[in-house]
Amino acid sequence: MRLLERIRKEWFMIGIVLAIAGAKLEPSIGVNGGPLKPEITVSYIAVATIFFNSGLSLNTEFADSRLHASPCVFCSDFNQGSWWK
Repeated sequence: MRLLERIRKEWFMIGIVLAIAGAKLEPSIGVNGGPLKPEITVSYIAVATIFFNSGLSLNTEFADSRLHASPCVFCSDFNQGSWWK
């Protein structure tokens, strides 16, 4: 039972070790043009996932204040940009 508890506690580190071991055994999966298409998955999907997860961890009070300020900043920036034309 202690082994199962240890695995549940260290699941992330075990996953990283397994991913590194898999990459060492079969590197052709992750090369450019390979089945994982890292030129797309790393540059777009991974970055979008990171920002999405960061957004989920925001406090709702902080997010509400930012959502209120965003249209004000956009409108003032838009108005000031049109002054120069």
